[in-house]
Amino acid sequence: MIFINNNISLNDNDVEISAIRSQGAGGQNVNKVASAIHLRFDINASSLSDTHKQRLLASKDNRINKDGVLIIKAQQYRTQERNRVDALERLRSFIIKATQVNKPRKPTKPSKSAKRKRVDQKTQRGRTKALRGKVDFNQ
Repeated sequence: MIFINNNISLNDNDVEISAIRSQGAGGQNVNKVASAIHLRFDINASSLSDTHKQRLLASKDNRINKDGVLIIKAQQYRTQERNRVDALERLRSFIIKATQVNKPRKPTKPSKSAKRKRVDQKTQRGRTKALRGKVDFNQ
């Protein structure tokens, strides 16, 4: 069982994890050791609720292919275990972010005193700027 938060958890068979060879420099060891992790999460076949599935599929993430499979490649660390933990943590944060519901915004109005204060500040600023004009000494 993979726990996402208090309300959401995944079955172990929802996530397919395979070890692959890591890219980039690494000397002779990189050709022998499969330390990177390729995580595949099929959203449609998962044990999540339908609303959560719809939210995940609606997210504009380029890691989700057209079949609805989220693919995460973790190769930041040198060991397979740390890359596995990193991939699962990235999956967890993606699901939390996509299923989070924001509170609807309530439109507010400024109070009368706030409006009055703003206009008074504008007029005072205008007076200050008017005093900066050229001085006529001929009068």
